[in-house]
Amino acid sequence: MSSWVGTGANQPVSADQISAALGADRIREMVGKAGVSGNQMSDALASLLPQMIDKLTPNGQVPEDNALTQGISALAEKFLKG
Repeated sequence: MSSWVGTGANQPVSADQISAALGADRIREMVGKAGVSGNQMSDALASLLPQMIDKLTPNGQVPEDNALTQGISALAEKFLKG
């Protein structure tokens, strides 16, 4: 994850790593909202998460005042409603 925050290239994450990190219950919750399979959700998050974190941490710095958390929450809501 540090590569996503830093200014260099973003290291990839696998769908299995996403599933393990979030847990089956959270994946099921997102699947229920998005209407996709668990594999599709994990694959999408593995593809999008490094890019999202990178964009929400300009200049390799984590924003103050929970801006990162708020930004991720806003993007997740948009993604799950779309």
